[in-house]
Amino acid sequence: MLNASPVPRPTVVLATLPAFAEELFTPAHWQRLEAACDVPDRAPLTTFEEPRAAELLPRADILLTSWGCPPVDARVLVRAPRLRAIVHAAGTVKQHLDAACWERGLLVTAAAAANAVPVAEFTLAAILFANKRVLRLQRRYAETREFRWWAMEFPGLGNFRKLVGIVGASHVGRKVIELLQPFDLSVLLSDPFLTPAAAAALGAELVELDDLLRRADVVSLHAPALPETRHLIDRRRLQLLRDGATLINTARGWLIDHEALAAELLSGRIDAILDTTEPEVLPADSPLYDSPNVLLTPHIAGSMGRETQRMADLAIDEIERFVRGEPFRYGIRQDDLARIA
Repeated sequence: MLNASPVPRPTVVLATLPAFAEELFTPAHWQRLEAACDVPDRAPLTTFEEPRAAELLPRADILLTSWGCPPVDARVLVRAPRLRAIVHAAGTVKQHLDAACWERGLLVTAAAAANAVPVAEFTLAAILFANKRVLRLQRRYAETREFRWWAMEFPGLGNFRKLVGIVGASHVGRKVIELLQPFDLSVLLSDPFLTPAAAAALGAELVELDDLLRRADVVSLHAPALPETRHLIDRRRLQLLRDGATLINTARGWLIDHEALAAELLSGRIDAILDTTEPEVLPADSPLYDSPNVLLTPHIAGSMGRETQRMADLAIDEIERFVRGEPFRYGIRQDDLARIA
């Protein structure tokens, strides 16, 4: 990996979709970026084959990327001999960075920590609503249209001293645990890379996944999509969930066996709040759209609208660190790829 050292007036080249660049970067962001670097063209490259790429890539010290960036592979790197760093103003880098980037020794960073904030906020709201049985109560209220002693109809209603299970101490998982601290809730955490002491420092009890599923009132998934996490929550594990438990997925549909999940949900035994599914958009005839114990949202937990500007903040923070010769705060090494999203 290249050493971090001061780079006077490095040149930054953008690579993303124009719509994302317009959403990400406010005038204040451009002012910060251009105070630290040369930006020969604010219009991002959308492919590395377009004519502007032949002019811009040889000048690039930093490639500033975001959603929709084309793949950065060995062929692209040959055309960018000065390139020293890739700063991704979004979450995962796995979709667009080739192994050649690390073999070349490039410094890599991403804004996953910034993207984690709205996901964690969404998850916090989902957990609090789940324990108040909002999904079922709003449907029931619409049916009865009268006052009822709801705690009698829904035993255990409420958040006080409930158990929340967090699967994965990712950026999002850790942020969710942090946001849960002010509430009278206990947190169970399952993560194969964490020690009990490290989990306790976060404010959680480290347990095996099966134990977490048996005990938790609400289970929230924050594990990365890796070969070994494919259908991590399978039929057997779904059956471990307590009657009335809620399963929340703001990570990837990849993590759940959706055929088995549909069977559990249609039985009415458990509830689910699903921001990601497999496939990403369920078929139009999926019964989950109309199930009273299911809340489906269209992958909106992550950064959207104004929230994307938090990722731009982080990306420019990292560029300013690079210019000062400081290491990236959120640097990504090649061996990190086996355990991150």
